[in-house]
Amino acid sequence: MELSSSWRVKILTMSPHSMRLKVTLRDSRSFVLSLCLAVLCCSQGSAGQGTAGLRAEVSRKGLRNFVAQASSDQDPRGQEQASQVQAPQSSPSPQVQAGQTLFAAQCAFCHGRDAAGGETGPDLTSSEIVEKDVGGNEIGPVVRTGRSDRGMPPFNLTDTDLAAIVAFLHDEKSKAESKPGRRRNVQPEDLQTGNAEEGKHYFNGAGGCSKCHSPTGDLAGVANRLRGLALLQRMLYPKPRKSGPADSPATVIVTLGTGQTVTGKLAYQDEFVIGLTDSSGWYRSWFKGGVKFKVVDPLEAHSEQLGKYTDENMHNVLAYLQTLR
Repeated sequence: MELSSSWRVKILTMSPHSMRLKVTLRDSRSFVLSLCLAVLCCSQGSAGQGTAGLRAEVSRKGLRNFVAQASSDQDPRGQEQASQVQAPQSSPSPQVQAGQTLFAAQCAFCHGRDAAGGETGPDLTSSEIVEKDVGGNEIGPVVRTGRSDRGMPPFNLTDTDLAAIVAFLHDEKSKAESKPGRRRNVQPEDLQTGNAEEGKHYFNGAGGCSKCHSPTGDLAGVANRLRGLALLQRMLYPKPRKSGPADSPATVIVTLGTGQTVTGKLAYQDEFVIGLTDSSGWYRSWFKGGVKFKVVDPLEAHSEQLGKYTDENMHNVLAYLQTLR
C-alpha cells in the first residue's frame, strides 16, 4: 500500500513472532518512520492484531498519527504524565494556611480575604511589590514599617508570621493569575458573621475597648453614622487614610536640655525631627538627638489591637457596634 508520495511500505507476512516488510525508501525520514512502523507492527501483532487490521488502521489514521498514538500507548511515561495532569490540586501548605489566618485577622478588612482588594485597600495579587518580592524582601519592609500616607499602620510580626503572610500572598497571586475575574470590593454579607453578645463581652473585657470608649458616650449612635465596611475600618484604624501628624489627635511633651518642658499638638515627626504646635499656635521643632520627648497618641491602642484581633473577635465587636443606634 502507498502511504506517502516519497516512500512506500508493504507488509508481506506477519506472525506473532516474525514479520516481513518490503520498504521502498526515497529519503532519510522515510527510513526512520518505516523503522518505527516495523517495531510498532510487531508489538501490535503480538497483541493479536493481524496484518489486515494493521493495514486498515494505518490507512485510516495515516502513519504519523498511527505512530504517535501507538507510542503513547506503549510508553508508560506518557501515561504517568497524563495522570499527573489530571490529578487534583493539593491542599495549601501549613505555612500558607497559617498566612491565610493571619491575613484574615490583620489585613483582610482593607485588602479583602483573598488579597484581591477591598474598597479601601489595593489588590495585592496584582501589586508590583508582590510581583518583585523574593522571600519577603519587598513585602516585609512595607508590612513592618507601614504606609502612613496611605492609611496603613505598621505591623509588629515575628519572622515566622511574616513569612507565612508572604507565602499566602504569593499563593493568592498564583490563583488569581490562573483564573479570570477578581472581586474588587468587600461584599456586605461578608461582614455579617459576628455575634453581638460575644462582641459586647470582648469590648468590656479582653479587648479593653471600654477603657477609652462608652456605648452611651462617644459611641452613642455610631451605627447610624457609619455602616458596614466604613464602621469596621473606623473601628480597626480610625486615622484618616491620607493623614499626617497634623491630622492626628496625638500630643507630644518635649523636655529640653535645661529641664524645661514644652507641650503641644504633634505637628511633625520623622527620623530626625520632632515638631509641635504649642498653645499659642506657634510651631516649634527640635532635633530628636538634642531633646527628650514623649508622644501621647490616644489612637495607638487601635494599632496595637490589630495584632491581637482574631477574625472571630473582630466581627463580633463589629456586630456589637452595629447595635449602638
